[in-house]
Amino acid sequence: MVVRETCLAIWDVLHPAVMAQPQKEDWLQIADIFFQSCNFPNCVGAIDGKHIRVKKPIRSGSQFFNYKKYFSFVLFAVCDANYCFRYIDVGSYGSSSDSAVLGHSAFGQMLNNNELDLPGNTTLPGTTYPSMPFVFVGDEAFALGEHLMRPYSSRGLSIARRVFNYRLTRARRVVECAFGILANKWRFLHSPIHLKLETAISAVKAACVLHNFVRVRDGFNFEDSLSHSLESPNPSGVRGTIMCPI
Repeated sequence: MVVRETCLAIWDVLHPAVMAQPQKEDWLQIADIFFQSCNFPNCVGAIDGKHIRVKKPIRSGSQFFNYKKYFSFVLFAVCDANYCFRYIDVGSYGSSSDSAVLGHSAFGQMLNNNELDLPGNTTLPGTTYPSMPFVFVGDEAFALGEHLMRPYSSRGLSIARRVFNYRLTRARRVVECAFGILANKWRFLHSPIHLKLETAISAVKAACVLHNFVRVRDGFNFEDSLSHSLESPNPSGVRGTIMCPI
């Protein structure tokens, strides 16, 4: 109980300070950093999911049993180019796909309803037309949308599409690096969490806001974490989600 109450207090205090909802000016600043560091214009975030290993929740059946053959819930995150989390959704079933977690999350619903206060369409650097929207980038597990970009299928690509995939992957990998930094700093994420499910979710949420707090306190260095990477979930089936408010 002490662990859970402490994690809840950390989340309640730090969440408004280090993970507040970005406004239009914040999105523009994020896009500028993405362009400078990753050469990908009009990008306002990288999205991905990470499986958090847990002991089997009581009476959960196979809901938390993922395609990697262990029990987990999903940490879904939206990350900026400074490896800070802008949105997180914690607690979806390990058997759920990335696209299902996004669709059921508060962030996904705001994205679909155009409630994120994204900047208006603008031309890409070096062009005069057409105006292009600001987008989030993800891997092949996500569906293409007006504000969501994914790579081309890897078969029979032209040189231009291969270059596009390279640039998109360079931007997308920042969220995988952020997961790597998170797990290496808060090392309980490297092994199964032996806590009740609700307490484990609270601990992960606390670790995410502490991650942002440490990044802001210590400053940003784009080159400091390029070696960090973490595989992302890509299960084939969808069985449901447990939603945790952001």
